[in-house]
Amino acid sequence: MQQQLSLKLLPSEAADESVIRSYIAQAAGKKPASVAGFYITKRSIDARGKQPWINLTVQAYIDEPFQQRPLQPVQYPDVTQATKKAIVIGAGPAGLFAALQLIEKGIQPIVLERGKDVRARRRDLAALNKEGVVNPESNYCFGEGGAGTYSDGKLYTRSNKRGDINRILNTFVQFGAEESILFDAHPHIGTNKLPQIITAMREQITACGGQFLFEQKVTGFILNNQTVQGVTTHSGDRFMAHAVIIATGHSARDIFTLLHSHNLLIESKPFALGVRIEHPQSLIDCIQYHCSVPAVAAVARDIMVRPVELPPASYSLVEQVDGRGVFSFCMCPGGIIAPAATSPGELVVNGWSPSKRNNPYANSGMVVQVSQHDAFQYFSKQPALFSALAPNTKFNETDPLLLMHFQQAVEQKSFNAGGGLFVAPAQRMADFCENKVSASLPDCSYLPGVHSTSLQQALPGFVFKSLQGGFKAFGKKMRGYYTNEAIAVATESRTSSPVRIPRDPTTLQHPQIKGLYPCGEGAGYAGGIVSAAMDGERVALAIAAVS
Repeated sequence: MQQQLSLKLLPSEAADESVIRSYIAQAAGKKPASVAGFYITKRSIDARGKQPWINLTVQAYIDEPFQQRPLQPVQYPDVTQATKKAIVIGAGPAGLFAALQLIEKGIQPIVLERGKDVRARRRDLAALNKEGVVNPESNYCFGEGGAGTYSDGKLYTRSNKRGDINRILNTFVQFGAEESILFDAHPHIGTNKLPQIITAMREQITACGGQFLFEQKVTGFILNNQTVQGVTTHSGDRFMAHAVIIATGHSARDIFTLLHSHNLLIESKPFALGVRIEHPQSLIDCIQYHCSVPAVAAVARDIMVRPVELPPASYSLVEQVDGRGVFSFCMCPGGIIAPAATSPGELVVNGWSPSKRNNPYANSGMVVQVSQHDAFQYFSKQPALFSALAPNTKFNETDPLLLMHFQQAVEQKSFNAGGGLFVAPAQRMADFCENKVSASLPDCSYLPGVHSTSLQQALPGFVFKSLQGGFKAFGKKMRGYYTNEAIAVATESRTSSPVRIPRDPTTLQHPQIKGLYPCGEGAGYAGGIVSAAMDGERVALAIAAVS
């Protein structure tokens, strides 16, 4: 017989298959020899008490032959001769999953990616990290796989109403991800494994007759009678299709500007901005897993204090400070802070982790909500700054690009505060809260280097003050979190798109242009890899539904 059982185990027990079998037998009232096998359907950690526990749900086979976890890989048809074509602008998760779904529906995708393939991107990332040189078309944000390729590969989402999460996870497994993402409460792939998975997806697309073209930056739309018929690229090429999907990600400012220049409707969208905060991973482990270790060891960056069976600990924090939300974002256990700029003279930081999350640092975005009115007040005090960013543009609070320009302004100030070459301005956490320039800085994972200065030089005043209140409040929630062993690095500004490209809620097309489908995180309809992938599939299905 088959039984689904829930087990609460010690970490050491959950790591031993024979122990799990014995617990299954005990729960079923059978002998261990009766358990032919099992697979895990859910796994989570409960670390609320002093003793962490692992909660497992297993599918057990008792007194009958064991069957492996049922996986249902998609069989993709050949679309070489398809009569219907769709252009996909951008090869991030939204674009890739849109292209795969189009193929399932018999539509030939033409994927246009402004950047390079994952292998070629590595050289540009090395130049950014080691030489302080950014390629505006190939960096941590632009290129095959989008910003998600060189990230932690987090697959956790609450967006279960937007699509089939399990389908997305199964697709990742089909292309090489580990099966653990199917049952872990907070699944992730890791930046060391994502490139191979992304490459496998691209190879599937081309094997089925889809087109996949790199270094093809879209610079115009071919329109006729309020209907999109194709696009033009910087190289002068023209691509024609029945539909165009805009899946360009939250950093493609040129697309927002292009739409605005053609008087096509776009909207300002609130986002969040702040810093990356980095602690020793051992300290976060001690806090979250209630480890009993000497104080000196608690802040060491090269030791492990948690039980070996437990993963590096993470956290999620949120606080209201003077009516404004302050919260952690994209927390990376065992991770690294990376330079995510897309233009010279602008400094952006983000975080990523390898699959094992085995670096000695724990970093997280710590960000503050920003509204259109905040940006308006910011530029009202320094109008010359706005004029430099948006020449020949009338300054007003209703400008749909106002928050995008605000984002740019803060990134430029951060670059200048760091001193150039993408060296990041930084402060120790307690010094940040006490308005002190740090006399020295702790070791930091950010490869271009950090420069000790007051982050008031980089951050808007309301962001700086909100973070000060947030850090102190978080120290009360997590004893030991508020410490000068932590370093704040500016600026974390690409949390989500500062612009939304509107679309009809039923057809998913732009309200003014038939056949134009805004999609994913850059258009304002997703907030991570899985939600972007689901939105890509959703848009592809909408295209397929149009005869």
